[in-house]
Amino acid sequence: MNLLTRDVPPRSAWALEQAGIHPLLARLYAARGVQSKDELDDALGLLLPPAGMLGTPEAAKLLADAMAQNKRLCIVADYDCDGATACAVGVRGLRMLGAQNVSYLVPDRVVDGYGLTPPIAERVHAQGADVLITVDNGIASVAGVQAAQALGLQVLVTDHHLPGSELPSAEVIVNPNQPGCSFASKSIAGVGVMFYVLLALRAELRQRGVFDASHQPRLDALLPLVALGTVADVVKLDANNRRLVAQGLRRVRAGALPPGMSALMRAASRETAKATTFDFGFALGPRINAAGRLADMTLGIECLLTDDAGRADELARQLDAINRERRVIEGDMREMAMEMAESLFDEGDEPPPAICVFDPDFHEGVVGIVASRIKDKLHRPTFVFAASSAPGKEHELKGSGRSIAGFHLRDALDLVAKRAPGVLLRFGGHAMAAGCTIAEEHLDVFEETLNQVALEWLDAATLQRRLDTDGPLPAEYRRVDLVDMLHHEVWGQGFAPPVFCEEIEVVSQRLVGEKHLALKMKHQGQPVDGIWFGRTEPLPARVKLAYRLDADEWQGQKRVRFLVEGAEL
Repeated sequence: MNLLTRDVPPRSAWALEQAGIHPLLARLYAARGVQSKDELDDALGLLLPPAGMLGTPEAAKLLADAMAQNKRLCIVADYDCDGATACAVGVRGLRMLGAQNVSYLVPDRVVDGYGLTPPIAERVHAQGADVLITVDNGIASVAGVQAAQALGLQVLVTDHHLPGSELPSAEVIVNPNQPGCSFASKSIAGVGVMFYVLLALRAELRQRGVFDASHQPRLDALLPLVALGTVADVVKLDANNRRLVAQGLRRVRAGALPPGMSALMRAASRETAKATTFDFGFALGPRINAAGRLADMTLGIECLLTDDAGRADELARQLDAINRERRVIEGDMREMAMEMAESLFDEGDEPPPAICVFDPDFHEGVVGIVASRIKDKLHRPTFVFAASSAPGKEHELKGSGRSIAGFHLRDALDLVAKRAPGVLLRFGGHAMAAGCTIAEEHLDVFEETLNQVALEWLDAATLQRRLDTDGPLPAEYRRVDLVDMLHHEVWGQGFAPPVFCEEIEVVSQRLVGEKHLALKMKHQGQPVDGIWFGRTEPLPARVKLAYRLDADEWQGQKRVRFLVEGAEL
């Protein structure tokens, strides 16, 4: 692994320090492109205005008119955490703004697949809805939107995914990534898009005299959900997304969060008063996602919607149990898939430019997680396929892919579709994560074509595993209070949490739990404990390590420890 040190522009670091930012934070922020303290201001008033997102004024008018006529609104969600939080924000927000008839429907991952399909449109119509609102999906649902409109439904698409060559014929589309939209935060999550639609709707209702500025619903109560969905969807934390997350975190820490989020924090043994982005991404997000992977995302959405603390606890416990089951399934699958991936090349050789694995026993609910694990280990774009368990679709394979920096996965699938017409039945996604459906008989053609695209697009520099770090940690900053300070900040995709790097003396090492390396080390001459999760091979006595700061508690005493991320061996 190549351990690189981020450049720290001295002028930016100095300006931040002069503005009162802690010297360590000033250095870290400057290395992430922050030039002034103003950029760190997370005030709500600094959020990009809703009117700047193409379609929000029209969406607001459509919804305000529908509410005035007491039309029935139905939200069609997605079955991941972004989709679940977007649905909860939509239902809660519309009701807060006065909508009397709001329901939702979430597709089943196995039976329905992704997005608004014609059968989903028929189910929405059968429920008696007049207006269909998609959240975190819909931009690629050309046939589904057409079917909904043919049934007399008005359709509002809210999404953040990249559009295909043809846009759906919805009455209104709100998506910062659609052609002609100049909204600066292209990385906003699906939950953020829905939140923006609600902000525009509230402004429209003010204009109509329904509310005034001093007496209007406080939509900021929805920000804990917005923050959770934004972090869990691993979208880039640009300045606008960081503000949304920071505002949500602030409310969570103050105890102003939906009962379901509070119950999930308890189920994960986390403290709301000390909530971090890590909790959202690695504790709450996976528990909600587990429902969509193995059961029914309705469980996750109901947990986020209920205002009954007892019901919230019951649902959170169910989600926690499903997540435990997901871990067991994933562990078995990951082991098998990793063996298959490593059998594609001889020991000592480089892996192929792209990895594709399939087994009839794989569970389609966890293929994405397993693809991510293989990608992390082999540093190659990876697709893991499972046989569809939808009735009548047994010959189809559902694939989920994860990519490495420099290889745009959705664009790669687009090229595969052009070079091998008919192989991809459906596909979509982002640069780093995408999904597709193929006929089982076409797996070899898919693998061959994807490998060819990867061979053309990936150069030696992209294939070299690298980790950007923040260089050495000054010894005086190896303190518990500074660990707490760092954890308190908003880190995530595109605004990476601090990883320090330097040569360290390894005093002793031993395996714990058969798969983790526990370390006794000397950092600049001072003893410090560390752990490298998932590593079993021993380290040399002196080694250049990349590590994150953490604190563990022993006999009532909190101590700094290093969580090792990588080594230059």
